[in-house]
Parts: sequence; structure tokens; C-alpha cells
Amino acid sequence: MDGLDLDAIKRRSSEAAGDADAFVAQVQNRGDAFREDALAAQSQGTDSLSGLTAKHVPQNGEGPVDFDEIIEGASQNVAARKGEAPQLIVFASLSMPPPALRQLIADTGKAGGIVVFRGFPNNSFKAFSAALSKVVTERDQLSNVGIDPRLFRAFAVTAVPTYVAVSSDFDLCSGFHCTTQVPPHDRMTGNVSVGYVLETFAGGNGPGAGVAAVALRNLSRAS
Repeated sequence: MDGLDLDAIKRRSSEAAGDADAFVAQVQNRGDAFREDALAAQSQGTDSLSGLTAKHVPQNGEGPVDFDEIIEGASQNVAARKGEAPQLIVFASLSMPPPALRQLIADTGKAGGIVVFRGFPNNSFKAFSAALSKVVTERDQLSNVGIDPRLFRAFAVTAVPTYVAVSSDFDLCSGFHCTTQVPPHDRMTGNVSVGYVLETFAGGNGPGAGVAAVALRNLSRAS
């Protein structure tokens, strides 16, 4: 066609392709930067929790509580890998009566389970440790105490104490909007003893019966 400069069109097409490549590269580089920032933030959070020591705990005189074990348990929950989620879980809260919470922690530890709290009250580790120091004794197995909101989300726990015995290992979903696929399990909520729960689960021949039977045997031997 008269007046149509094909060479000029080809040159502009080549320039546009170069601009598009530059734009894609810029977006990709920005994505890499954000990804690195996210990984750094995750690593920093885990390191901060793992780096907590007893000096962060308010000192109210000498006592039998080993808060290093609590810190270690919490950091292990953060770094949990596939298949390491507990199979006997007792969901608890610091709002429970101290005598009941003390017995719950002691019996769950003897049975080989874990007592899980949703998080620190008012996001304060000092408040958590101060409250827990009022209910624990040197006989309690504090290594079996943990903080893990993922478990509360996974089992949609809204009331405590809630007891769960699962049928198999499972992986915990760490994201805020993902859903953990929990295995078949037995569940009970109410102010009942650990022994009563385990006897009920073991005798019911449900999905958590095997775990409950082992835990009941552990509890009986330790009592």
C-alpha cells in the first residue's frame, strides 16, 4: 500500500519486544526480592524464639521451674517437619483453674502427650511464663508443654480442655489461610481427667484407640 513503511513497523515491533522483556525481568527481580525478604522474616522469627533464654523470664525468687524446656518445646513446634505433629494433644488455656491445669500438665506429660496453648497472652512471653509458673512444679514435664496456634486451627478448637488422639502422623499447615488435613481421630471436650479420656478412647475402638492405649499404659506406669 502506498505510504506504508514496512521497515519502520518492523523496527517498532522489535523495540516493543525489548521493552516487554525488560518489564518481565523487572517484575521477576522484584518478586525475588520479596521472596528473600519473606524467607528472612521467617528465619528471624524462628531464631528469635529459639534464642530466648531464662533471662527473659521474670525472676520472683528461686523456683523449680525450668523455662528453658518450655522455650525449647515452643521452638520445636515452630520448626516442626512433616510427620512430627503430636498424636496425643490436649488443648488448654491459662484461664483454667490452676489446680486443674497443674494436674492436666502432669498427667499429659506422664502419658507422653503434649499440652498446647494457643499463644502468649497479649503477645507477652513474660505474662505467659509468669502465669505458668503459678501452676507448674518440678514434677511436671515441661518439655511436653507447647505453644502452637496451628493445632488450634487444624482441629477448630474453641473450648478447653479438649483432648485429641489421632490415628497416624500428619503434617501441619503453617500458612494463615491453608487448611491442615488432619487424620481420623477421637476427640473429647470437658473437665474430665486424662485417665478417663484415655480409657474412653482406648475402649471405644475408634481411630485414636491405639495411641490412647499406649498413653494409658504410660500413665499407669508413671503413677
